Amino acid sequence: MLKRVVVTGLGALTPLGNNVGSFWQNIVAGKSAAARITRFDASLFRTTFACELKNFNAADFLDRAELKRTDPFTQYALVAADEAIKDSGFELKNMDPFDVGVIWGTGQGGMETFEEQVTGYALGDGHPRFSPFFVPKLIANMASGMISLRNGYMGVNYTTVSACATSNTAIMDAYNYIRLNKAKIIITGGSEAPITPASFGGFSAMKAMSARNENPETASRPFDADRDGFVMGEGAGALVLEEYEHAVARGAHIYAEICGAAMTADAYHMTATHPEGLGAARAMRDALSEGGLTIGDVDYLNMHATSTPVGDLSEVNAIQALSGGNDLKMKISATKSMTGHLLGAAGAAEAIVSILAIRDQVVPPTINTEVLDPAVPGNLQIVLKETIDHPVKVAMSNTFGFGGHNGIVVFKSV
Repeated sequence: MLKRVVVTGLGALTPLGNNVGSFWQNIVAGKSAAARITRFDASLFRTTFACELKNFNAADFLDRAELKRTDPFTQYALVAADEAIKDSGFELKNMDPFDVGVIWGTGQGGMETFEEQVTGYALGDGHPRFSPFFVPKLIANMASGMISLRNGYMGVNYTTVSACATSNTAIMDAYNYIRLNKAKIIITGGSEAPITPASFGGFSAMKAMSARNENPETASRPFDADRDGFVMGEGAGALVLEEYEHAVARGAHIYAEICGAAMTADAYHMTATHPEGLGAARAMRDALSEGGLTIGDVDYLNMHATSTPVGDLSEVNAIQALSGGNDLKMKISATKSMTGHLLGAAGAAEAIVSILAIRDQVVPPTINTEVLDPAVPGNLQIVLKETIDHPVKVAMSNTFGFGGHNGIVVFKSV
């Protein structure tokens, strides 16, 4: 018999706040995190702004040895995971350590470490002076490994990589391991530290990012007729998933239950989503079906919508395919308009938004959208500019990644 899976802890390190409370407060307030890049000189790049973390110093959370051994993407993961674990309130001393695991996601891994080490070699005297921590800091699985090492968790432990669908892939895998009774608790989510010259330059060269350099705070504008690309972000989101009966037995606070999750592939293009949203529609249908639901049962949809001309409409077409063009009760928003696109961490941050929408019975806004693209059908109720009160029992979070990956997770109130 499959087990029920609930969320008992949340942690966030985002451009809009360095913990869940401040992150959610700024989401509800409709704030933009976009600003000129401070981490390096981006003046010669096509795009010169991003959504960076604000007032964050990893040394405030990690000791000197941990800082020396880890890339920022792992540091972000450790900080967010610590908050989620504390929020959940479980103590390992009361459990078998093999019942607690970590399934974490990142799209790029240690980009900053890679650039520093390779640049140092290329500009050096030809002698190979690489750090002994180069590989451990670089590899994508190190965030999950370090969360485990820091806390003594000895259960399932690995990393998912599916580009911008990465976090939802991790959440889904954690959900399935617990459903199958292979773990009691799993720390899951994703982290990304992509605001580096090479990573940023690569996306800039693709012309995937907005070039609205004069007004960066308004650059991410999903569904707007004048949208011109996404805004890069960074950070981490963490969730503690727990088997329902275990959570109840220890008196845990339960935020929401995961009632469905699914993945498909577009098999269409390296970087573009399927224009008709075929893979996305099937993934949404399968995730909802797993929970005995249809698109008509969803109260809130946090769309992937990154503010790209093709991607936003592809997702709209997928929703239309499920709805048959009929009116829907669900409210829709695209919170990347505020946070920017956290790449492999996006799904985790947006899962937190979806869960807190259920808790507080509100729907956060899509900001910056001034003139709605006429191709967006009228039966979609997109919440613009300000947060609204709205009954939310079921919330769905969509993510799509380069390579044609579609990852959907559905949450419901308990």
